[in-house]
Amino acid sequence: MGVRRLTPADILYSTLNYSVLLLFCVTALYPFIYFLALSFNDGYDAMKGGIYFFPRVFTLENYAKAFSNPLILNSFYISVSRTLVVTIGSVFLTALLAYALSRKGLPGRKYIVFFFFFTTLFSGGLIPTFILYRQLHILDTFWVLVLPSLYSFFNAIIMKTFFDGIPEGLSESARIDGASELSVFARIILPLSMPVLATIALFVGVGVWNDWFTGQFFIQNEKLQPAATFLNKMISEASFQSMTSSSGNSGSAIQNMTESQMELRGVTPEALRMTFVIIITTPIICVYPFLQKYFVKGVLVGSLKE
Repeated sequence: MGVRRLTPADILYSTLNYSVLLLFCVTALYPFIYFLALSFNDGYDAMKGGIYFFPRVFTLENYAKAFSNPLILNSFYISVSRTLVVTIGSVFLTALLAYALSRKGLPGRKYIVFFFFFTTLFSGGLIPTFILYRQLHILDTFWVLVLPSLYSFFNAIIMKTFFDGIPEGLSESARIDGASELSVFARIILPLSMPVLATIALFVGVGVWNDWFTGQFFIQNEKLQPAATFLNKMISEASFQSMTSSSGNSGSAIQNMTESQMELRGVTPEALRMTFVIIITTPIICVYPFLQKYFVKGVLVGSLKE
């Protein structure tokens, strides 16, 4: 069989297709490159403008300033621990729930699905949530960062739809051989569901890593605050210091750094913002390539099947 020659229409289609994809790629990548260039550039020089791809006056003072507080490393330890615990726990528990809901022989399955769906339509709000956490005695503890993030009905539905697409004959053959439901789940369903598991792990991991709200309102101990909350506080204090001439109290996230000292080191609140964005984003960017090969397949199969 000979190779089909490309027609002018095929060449035009390929050119337009790759051009559009390249445009989308540049649009998504350029903000990160811009923030990266500003984070390595002198803050007061950056205020002049004209920086697009590369730093004009290279400096590491922005990162030195960002990591000058010893609590910053502790906050990253909290974030990493929380992300690992929540991601592993959420994926496992969600898979158990989705597998149970995918079994057609489950008594009252329709009512259970409706119950889970109906309760996701309403939220009690911040104050009832705060009261609930206080009654559970998880306020200002590591568990307030973990327990509320373990469940997501949306993720369960994606997994359930994926599990529904696995041939029932595989499970039936295993049951005939004497396998229990737990064995079927662990030895057949999970190994065949790596795309959707990786996709849900990415959803959960990114959401938890970027969550600053929980630490802001439910954690008072600075040693338990995750990196997103701690860095958000540093940004707020840097903005406040840019509007005042005082350095703030000694317990603040940015300590013993007056406006004049920041100017001498070329550090500005805007430069710190760019630096914090890079610091928060980099761990996710490092993890994403390992899950990317499963991502598209997991989303398409889990969301669009049936």
